[in-house]
Amino acid sequence: MEVITLRDEFIKLGQALKAGNLVGSGVEAKIVIQDGQVSVNGDVCTQRGKKLYDGDVVEFEGQTIKIQK
Repeated sequence: MEVITLRDEFIKLGQALKAGNLVGSGVEAKIVIQDGQVSVNGDVCTQRGKKLYDGDVVEFEGQTIKIQK
């Protein structure tokens, strides 16, 4: 499990995928999110700009990112 420590109050979903090295670019993040391949806290999320806060968990292709303060 990859852990991303927040510098601000939140991080956007597309940025979190890039920061966690689950995608190589913002374009790739946009595509996998819009295709419904990413879940946030167990629910499929298609909003690239979704704000993630402390405690949120992102899953993509069997890999997990946890957001923490």
